Amino acid sequence: MTDAVAENVLPSKRIGRSIAALAAGAAVVIVLSLGTDIALHGAGLFPALGQPMSDPLLALAAAYRTLYGVIAGYVVAKLAPHHPMRHALIGGLVGMAVAIIGAVATWNSGLGPHWYPLALIVLAMPPAWLGGRLGSPNKNAK
Repeated sequence: MTDAVAENVLPSKRIGRSIAALAAGAAVVIVLSLGTDIALHGAGLFPALGQPMSDPLLALAAAYRTLYGVIAGYVVAKLAPHHPMRHALIGGLVGMAVAIIGAVATWNSGLGPHWYPLALIVLAMPPAWLGGRLGSPNKNAK
C-alpha cells in the first residue's frame, strides 16, 4: 500500500494493520527461535533445559536469533500499512525490551555467562533495521 493510499484508510484500520504487522514479526521470531532451540535440544546438541550452555553454543544461538531478527524485520516491513522502516524499528525496540527483561530475570541464574543476554540486547536493533531495509520498497528504483 502506498503512503498516499494509506493516508485515506481509517486510522483504526491503520492501527490494526500496524499491530498485526508487529504481531506477525514477533510470531516469526518466536516460532523460529523456539523451533530451532527445540530441534537442537532434541538432537542432543544443546544441553537439557535449565542446564548451562557453553560459549560456542550461546554464540550459535545468538547468530540464529540475529538472522531470525532480520527475517522478522522484513516481515514487519512488508506487512506494515505505511512507514515500513518505522514499523521494523518498533519491532526491534520491542525485541530489545524483551531482551532486557530476559537479562534482568536470568542475570544471577547460573545458566551461562553474562555476555549472552547483553549480546541479545545489543543485537536487537541492527537486524530489525536490516530486515526493515530489505522489506521496504526501493524508492530509488525506476
